[in-house]
Amino acid sequence: MRIAPTISLSREQRRILRRLVNGRRTEVRVVVRAQIVLAAARGLENRTIAEELDVTRETVGRWRSRFAEEGVEGIAKDLPRGGRKPSARSRVESRIIRATTLKKPSNATHWSTRTLANELGVSQSMVHRVWKSNGLKPHLIKTFKVSNDPRFEEKLRDVVGLYLNPPANALVLSADEKTSVQALDRTQPGLPLVKGRCGTMTHDYKRNGTTTLFAAIELAQGEVIATCMKRHRHQEWIKFLKLIDEQTPEQLDLHLIVDNYATHKHEKVKRWLKRHPRFHIHFIPTSSSWLNIVEGFFRNIDQDRLKRGVFRNVPSLVKAIMDYIAEHNRDPRPIVWTAAADKILEKVGRARAKLNKSAIE
Repeated sequence: MRIAPTISLSREQRRILRRLVNGRRTEVRVVVRAQIVLAAARGLENRTIAEELDVTRETVGRWRSRFAEEGVEGIAKDLPRGGRKPSARSRVESRIIRATTLKKPSNATHWSTRTLANELGVSQSMVHRVWKSNGLKPHLIKTFKVSNDPRFEEKLRDVVGLYLNPPANALVLSADEKTSVQALDRTQPGLPLVKGRCGTMTHDYKRNGTTTLFAAIELAQGEVIATCMKRHRHQEWIKFLKLIDEQTPEQLDLHLIVDNYATHKHEKVKRWLKRHPRFHIHFIPTSSSWLNIVEGFFRNIDQDRLKRGVFRNVPSLVKAIMDYIAEHNRDPRPIVWTAAADKILEKVGRARAKLNKSAIE
């Protein structure tokens, strides 16, 4: 005769089980399992528990035993389901994975389900299933570049230090230019969004000129100082620095985080900065635009306002940009940076190690 295992709960286990039972987002099946265990801990027999919870005795016995063996974690996951093992897939899965990750087709840069299926003599659906179960997506690729700046760590710690611990009596601003913003008009009117159909716009366009957006986002409040100018030489950069000088409290120091664009290091810019000692310039490492927070603002304005916009001339484009920024500044949000310098350096170190390993191989 089989004897049901005795269930004894610690205070922590009982608290977790009750939280599962009362949780609004807990799956129904997990709630039932937790109820089974709690009832078993009260000393009830499987038959009585089954009657109370309106489940089978087999179900009670299964989850009672599972909890006795694995604890709370055991009832929060499903038991392996039965059924025939995928024998056909098991024979070819390793071949598909190996070919996908280690080989390339002779006339293309990556495999498709059709080309790999033809290469290996299997069905397209088989390739698709193996790719899906193993998270393989040959049609996608991400771009990246690891900075080779010899002063990478020094600059990184300087900038991240400003983000995490801004100095007293000072403002920290992330500044840059978004160059060659195009005023694009479409060759035909688009169709509006309606139920069952997305909006449309023509793939081709008319170019009606460009502008350059100069912007600096202040981290403590999230407000943006911005202007648009025709060009992006050192003369325009100095004009933008003057605008920042005018629109910030004169008693505060200004720490500007910028990239390594030559304009930012022009001799006339340096002379202007010497005459305005409250400005302190901090350069991010080369190939590290992700470290400059204003780039995120540029991405947002591009996605939210510019990408689908229709502009018949540059003034209408500039007005749209400045209206967007004015709306942003009505309800700005502080910028919170959370990544510590050591964590970033650790991640970059792993990337460099993989690059070096690939170069050797």
